[in-house]
Amino acid sequence: MGIADRRQREKEQRRTEIIDAAERLFFSRNYEDVSMEDIARGVELNKATIYLYFKNKEALYATIVLRGIEILKEKYTECMEKEAPGIVKVALMGQAYYQFSQEYPDYLRMIHFYGSERFSKENPCTAEIGKGYGTCRLILRDAIKEGIYDGTIRADLDPFLTSMYLMISFMGILSMENKWKIVIEAEGFSYEQYTSEFFRFIIPAISSEPHKMDVKDFESSGFFLTEPAEPEKKRKKS
Repeated sequence: MGIADRRQREKEQRRTEIIDAAERLFFSRNYEDVSMEDIARGVELNKATIYLYFKNKEALYATIVLRGIEILKEKYTECMEKEAPGIVKVALMGQAYYQFSQEYPDYLRMIHFYGSERFSKENPCTAEIGKGYGTCRLILRDAIKEGIYDGTIRADLDPFLTSMYLMISFMGILSMENKWKIVIEAEGFSYEQYTSEFFRFIIPAISSEPHKMDVKDFESSGFFLTEPAEPEKKRKKS
């Protein structure tokens, strides 16, 4: 290995170490509570060196958001590659988003926070994040197209609009504020049951008439549901 190659490898390794250190801090604190000085201390470098790799804190934050989006994209791709009808792939992608939220809650929190208007649209990572998240939606759109083609999803639905409805629904459910979770739990449901009921609601809405399917029929493809609450738990106490 030549000197130039060695230096490039060392540069890439240092960049990764900076990102790892920043990730640990952003996972444990809010955005406002992390400074470039904190990140520099975490990786045992001076702040000036950090700025050689990243323009500002926002750029570092965005780089970590991209890590999370790549994981979500991999999960969607795995769903798309399954040997299953289109409507099953749609359900699996919804489940994959939920599993992502459980396995990587800090990435999900950062992804949703980056969507706020406080970040600059001029950041070069913003376009890349939009493209990455857009790729996830396009994979979902393609699953819907497959479902229309194989007859499991209604042919009168527009794949683009349906993918938007579903993606925004997934985001809304998984970024729900705690006050709404408390309301759900007060009625006798767990948050997991609430997310499961979404599939019981949406799958019949997009299924084609000749292929009306119960979501329990998807279990052979890896889809699972939390059992609904018992009837007596659903009744509001007087």
